[in-house]
Amino acid sequence: MNNVLIDTIVSYVLTLGKNILIALLVYLVGRKLMKWVLKLLARALEKGKLEPIVVKFINSIAKIVLYVILFLAVVSILGIPTTTFVTLFGTASLTVGLALQGSLSNFAGGVLILIFKPFHVGDYIVACGNEGTVTGIDVFYTKLATVDNKTVVIPNGTLANSSLTNVTAAEYRRVDIQVGISYESDIKAAKEVLRGVISGNENVIADKGINVFVASLDSSQVTLETRVWVHKDMFWDTKWGLTEQYKLALDENGIEIPFNQLSVTLKNQEDNK
Repeated sequence: MNNVLIDTIVSYVLTLGKNILIALLVYLVGRKLMKWVLKLLARALEKGKLEPIVVKFINSIAKIVLYVILFLAVVSILGIPTTTFVTLFGTASLTVGLALQGSLSNFAGGVLILIFKPFHVGDYIVACGNEGTVTGIDVFYTKLATVDNKTVVIPNGTLANSSLTNVTAAEYRRVDIQVGISYESDIKAAKEVLRGVISGNENVIADKGINVFVASLDSSQVTLETRVWVHKDMFWDTKWGLTEQYKLALDENGIEIPFNQLSVTLKNQEDNK
């Protein structure tokens, strides 16, 4: 009995020692393989020209996943059932995910924005009922500065799942302005006046085309429209400047700009008797 017990203990100790040595070897080799894989991943991400914060996030996730795999491999070699650990990891992940559902949605949205880059800092965008210049793109929120210098903070989860317009994505923008003239006015003369104003504006890029045409025949006016191209930084200055110059030039040339008028007739009560 003693010999059998001793043999069993010795066999168990030898097996355990062998497993520990193998597990230690797997751990050491696994650590080196992890470092090698993470280096390859970092080089690949650098070639992709991603934002530093995205590169850091992906590296962190990859490191956690590799450590979990290595841990399960070592535990399995030691003869410990891995089912309990897998269940524990799954439960913990589910609990954290439910508790931080909104934050994780914003975080995922921020990562998507930083990866696909639908806009950059300095762009003027219209999104989620707000518009302004992008002043910052964080992991959870994007900040806009409105034209009246207000700061708007939009959650990235909402922003990533909504349609948006990047107004300044292209280098040039088209300025569309409509002007109404009366039906008695000379359309050709009015168009020539507008063309003269446009030709005198140094912001207009003539090579990209200048259009002056009749846009519609409305109930009380003939609506003319002008379309010109300018650099995106000069959009508002050009639009405001041309609008004012159109009015002054049309007045100087005697071309009437109609406006709505209301006629009021007053009746004397004695006349009704």
